[in-house]
Amino acid sequence: MGGRPPAVASDRQAERVVAVVGPTAAGKSALGVALAHALGGEVVNADSMQLYRGMDIGTAKLTPAEREGVPHHALDIWDVTEPASVAAYQEVARAAVDAVRARGRVPILVGGSGLYVRAVLEEFEFPGTDAGLRAELEAALAAEGPAPLYERLRAADPAAAAKILPTNGRRIVRALEVIALTGAPFTAALPAAPKPYYDAVQIGVDRPDLATRVAERVDVMFAAGLVAETAALAARGLREGRTASRALGYQQVLAHLAGDLSLDEAREETVRATRRFVRRQRTWFRRDTRIAWLDATRPDLAEAALAILG
Repeated sequence: MGGRPPAVASDRQAERVVAVVGPTAAGKSALGVALAHALGGEVVNADSMQLYRGMDIGTAKLTPAEREGVPHHALDIWDVTEPASVAAYQEVARAAVDAVRARGRVPILVGGSGLYVRAVLEEFEFPGTDAGLRAELEAALAAEGPAPLYERLRAADPAAAAKILPTNGRRIVRALEVIALTGAPFTAALPAAPKPYYDAVQIGVDRPDLATRVAERVDVMFAAGLVAETAALAARGLREGRTASRALGYQQVLAHLAGDLSLDEAREETVRATRRFVRRQRTWFRRDTRIAWLDATRPDLAEAALAILG
C-alpha cells in the first residue's frame, strides 16, 4: 500500500484539520492512515505518550511499515526524563499542522489525549509558570506525597479537584501553581466556551468490544517485548521522568522490575488501568457535541468517515 500514488487534497479539504479522536485501542491510528491516503493527508500525533522517544511498544506507536508511507509528525520529540508540557506540544503540533497545510495537504490530528487535541484545535492560552513556586510545590510533593497538596487544591478549587485524580501529583502541583499565579480557580484556565483556532472536523471512533480489545492489546505488548523496552528506558532515566514513568504499562512494568509485582500482576494491572483510562477518555470526548461518532467495528469505517467529511 505504501507505493500507491498520493491523493491530492481539494482546496476545501486543505483548509480544514481532520481530527480522529476517541479512547485508546479503538482504532484511531489505522483510520488516520486510511484517511491520509484518501484525502492526500499527513498525520499529526495527539497522543501525549507517543511524544516520547523509545516509548514504542507500550504506546502502540505505528511502525514505519504500518504508516504505509504516510508522513507522521509530532512523534518522538522528548526524552523520557522530560516532563510533559501541553504548551510545548501545542507549539510543535500547530507548526506541523501549518506546514502540512502549506504543502497543500490535509492535516489529520490523531490521538486520545483530549487536552492535547483541544490545545491544537481551539483558542487556548496557557498560564505561565514560576520556577521558584513550582520548585516549592514539587518539594512538598516529594516530601509528603500528593495527599496534603490535594487537600489544598480541594479547598481552593473543588471543581478542579473533582477532575484530577488524588494520586496525580504532577497535575495537582500545576493546578496549585496556576491558582497562586493567577488568583483565579484552575478551572478558569480552561475556556468554558471554546473558540476554534482551525476549521476542523472531529471524528470519534469507539467500539463495543473495547474491554476485550484492551486485554488483547496488552497481551500483544508484553509478547512484543514491553518488559525489555521498559528496562532499556529505565537505563535512560525513565524512573526519574515525572510524566513518562506514569505511562500505562511502563508504570506497571517498572513495578515488576523493582520486585513489587509479578509479571502476571503487572499485566493484569496494566489491563485494569487501561480500562479505567478508557472510561475517562469516553467521559471527556462524549461531552463534546462537535464530535461525530462511528463504530470502529463497521467494515466500511473509512468510507463512513469520508462521508462525514463531505
